[in-house]
Amino acid sequence: MGSAFIDGRPAELQAACAEAARLLDRSRLPLIAGLGTDIAGARAAIGLARRLGGVIDHMHSDALLRDLDVMREAGVMVTTPGEARVRADVLLLAGPVAPEALAPLRAGREIAEGKKIVWLCPGRGARDAQVLTIGRDPAALPAVLAALRATIAGRSIGPAPVGAKALATAAAQLAAARFGTAVWSAATLDALAIEMLCGLVNDLNANTRFSGLPLPPRDNALGVLQACGWLTGLPPRTGFGRSIPEHDPWRFDGVRLVGSGEADCVLWISAYRAAPPPWRRAVPTIALTGEDARFHQPPRVHIAVGRPGIDHDAVEYLASAGSLAWADAAAPRGARSVSDALAAITAALSGSDVRPC
Repeated sequence: MGSAFIDGRPAELQAACAEAARLLDRSRLPLIAGLGTDIAGARAAIGLARRLGGVIDHMHSDALLRDLDVMREAGVMVTTPGEARVRADVLLLAGPVAPEALAPLRAGREIAEGKKIVWLCPGRGARDAQVLTIGRDPAALPAVLAALRATIAGRSIGPAPVGAKALATAAAQLAAARFGTAVWSAATLDALAIEMLCGLVNDLNANTRFSGLPLPPRDNALGVLQACGWLTGLPPRTGFGRSIPEHDPWRFDGVRLVGSGEADCVLWISAYRAAPPPWRRAVPTIALTGEDARFHQPPRVHIAVGRPGIDHDAVEYLASAGSLAWADAAAPRGARSVSDALAAITAALSGSDVRPC
């Protein structure tokens, strides 16, 4: 089982669970944040927030909600990573995309041969001679997208960040696609840029087949989003203070709640990597992370947990398949999972009929 600490000093697991339960019992508004965990951990965290009348917020909620906002407001046409990997003959990459984020599109180490790649405003990326790069500065992406949409529609354009010849070349490649896929990461684009990109996909579908593929954030963000959806009907940034789930991207923003002092206790979960909370304000914190995690403010209670799919078996969102999948532990070592740790803390809460730990 994982190690436990209270105020930085080693402690018995039962004592750490009891102290964590005491902090949560005394809290007026507990925040369960980070949520870098597998599906079992997400379900346990949401159940605990419901019981406490607390708030849940994933560390990548900003990116999740940008894609979701466009889906809700304007609609999107998306495909799966497998379809894009096997069938797409043209890839349109928009904005900066980390190389590791493109892993779902790779066959082995490389993106499959025969695909044409058009990359809009990649920043420092896309140095490959086989990639048609249009623009460079990510800040210019909205203007480049607008000019490209106008070029594809045969409309005249005014001054643009890139030349008319480059736009015409890109437009011809996209229009000639048999199965094109626009790829983006909401971590680097705002909602309006994503909506414009999805509008370009709709434009291209008038004469060919084109779809979109949003790249998922890290830390099982899409898996937690799906678990939150089926358990509450709502995405993260949801609160249970009035006994029913309520979603509000501003009111239940974890960073805002800590900064304003509304959240008086935080349960921070980051099992995939040693990611600390993004705030520096001192707030009583219970941390479920690896032992090697470093914090801006030391947590009151720290219970070390294992990595899903590495230290213990897990169900998580598999980017290469575009769905939830079972992951056998790659190097099992008997580490405590997030769901086990949360079950022990829940059992130690006042009024619980279950013996703690």
